Amino acid sequence: MENKIRILLYEDNRDLREGMTFLLQATPSLQLVGAFPDTSNLEMQIPGLKPDVVLMDIDMPGRTGIEATPVVKALRPETQVLMLTVFEDEDRIFQAIRNGASGYLLKRTSPTEIIAAIHDVNQGGSPMTSSIARRVLFFFQQEQPVAKLKDYDLSPREMEILKSLVKGFSYKLIADEHFISIDTVRSHIRHIYEKLQVNSKTEAVLKALKEKIV
Repeated sequence: MENKIRILLYEDNRDLREGMTFLLQATPSLQLVGAFPDTSNLEMQIPGLKPDVVLMDIDMPGRTGIEATPVVKALRPETQVLMLTVFEDEDRIFQAIRNGASGYLLKRTSPTEIIAAIHDVNQGGSPMTSSIARRVLFFFQQEQPVAKLKDYDLSPREMEILKSLVKGFSYKLIADEHFISIDTVRSHIRHIYEKLQVNSKTEAVLKALKEKIV
């Protein structure tokens, strides 16, 4: 039997939190390990509950979801953060991505699409509500000043793995393609993040495309 995807939910609106709880608990392939109104105890919850995917609201009391996202990634890098919010302005979208979010959904997204997005992000994808994806594409379609391409000193193997990330390959697919272990893939990707000065796969892919690194 396939392992269930472990989900942790942060949502301060009680009605929405209860509705999402019902949806997640009713989905056989998912296991809801916690649902909280804020991230005040996140530093204990992430290592203790070991979620595969965190559904993260943005506007919460205390620490915002955008501020909490890099903390999640620092505590447990393999955990994927999927933003679930009402905000669709560019500043929040790109700040969330820069901080390590792997996907960005609006709360008006249908339950079926939310479940599909959870599976997608868990398998290495970067799901986005179509209007959000359009904004991201529009940003990169704007005329950008031609600048000298920066040399990030990526090794040949790191370049190969970055190309695989751009293709949307999961860690397992990258490991299989290059005949290396998943731990070795993680090590290479950690070095790629350091050299590109990014915090997430999504940001690495966006930077690679924008700056024509691959």
